[in-house]
Amino acid sequence: MSGGGGLKKLLSVAVTHGVDEARARIFGHVLNATGARSSHKLLRKKLIGDKIAQWYPYDIKQDDPLVMARLEQERLSKLEMLKRRGKGPPKKGQGKRASKRK
Repeated sequence: MSGGGGLKKLLSVAVTHGVDEARARIFGHVLNATGARSSHKLLRKKLIGDKIAQWYPYDIKQDDPLVMARLEQERLSKLEMLKRRGKGPPKKGQGKRASKRK
């Protein structure tokens, strides 16, 4: 009479599956009967981009052209000072790498 045990197991599996489906519908869970990997756990997390953006202060340099012009002028004057001392960047095609090939 092993056939009766198989039927009982089949019924219990069907009832368990039905209960799982009902639970998933009621509580809004995602049913993953096969156990396959899913990105659902990652996707249900809250997005934190806005919180991170609020942490950093607003950068005024990007909007104010006077600040950007002053910074560019400082950069150019520093570069000119380095060139006068012979420490500036080499002309195109005359750096270390080009001199090694010759």
